[in-house]
Amino acid sequence: MNFVSFNVFRTLGFPDTTVLKPENYLRHKELLRNADWVLFPEYWQLNAIVHGLKCRVFPSVASYLIGHDKVEMTRAFEAVAPEHIPWTIIEANGPEEREHIWSEMVLPFVAKLPKASMGEGVWLIETRDDWRKYCERTDVLYVQEYLPLDRDARIVVVGDKVVTAYWRTQADQGFYNNVSKGGRIDNSPVPTVMTDLALRLARDLGVDHAGFDIALVEGYPFVLEFNRLFGNQGLGQGSDLKDAILEYLQQESEPRDPGGSTTPEPSRPVAV
Repeated sequence: MNFVSFNVFRTLGFPDTTVLKPENYLRHKELLRNADWVLFPEYWQLNAIVHGLKCRVFPSVASYLIGHDKVEMTRAFEAVAPEHIPWTIIEANGPEEREHIWSEMVLPFVAKLPKASMGEGVWLIETRDDWRKYCERTDVLYVQEYLPLDRDARIVVVGDKVVTAYWRTQADQGFYNNVSKGGRIDNSPVPTVMTDLALRLARDLGVDHAGFDIALVEGYPFVLEFNRLFGNQGLGQGSDLKDAILEYLQQESEPRDPGGSTTPEPSRPVAV
């Protein structure tokens, strides 16, 4: 197979890979059309590469579209696994909506910006002043019930496999579990009820490269979000992620018939 990559750091060690700068992609149309896979394009390239140049991309289109916006992500989760989502309210940011949410939610609650990652754009709302400051910073009101947690799990999925799963314990200042915000990695075993939920969501939504953040409350798993591009702090120094991606791309490149065989049956003459 031959690959074109737009992210040199995420494709280090990949064989037969040409790395291009995203801004130069239209200078290389034939190279892109002839590639077996185009790896890690930027979000803004997706329509041109998939619909214009008819390229096959990794991560999947669903991984990009659903992972781009927390509002759309939550709605997708609601479609396939509503019983595993914290109570969430999403409203336009207007005076009536602000008052409605304030009267509905039990303090404390969590408020988020729809497009943010690595723990940024997430607030614990404990007072009316906290709520006012959040409302001044967003066009869309996105709030969730506060779950009593001191940790959550990051579960990395490629294709239909869990590559790694680890706990992220709470930062010293509290509330945040993200490693980028001071959370710590704990490699204690992650229960299968959590990894099974991540695999179910990935399968049902067509997401093939993601770090799912899943919390456990009294033994019950809740999905918080996923990141299409996730940090590597918990992945160790091995090649597990690279090997999983290459195995998945090879698997998806093989022709399959409805019976599951990778080699098509030869055609036979039919009497008419």
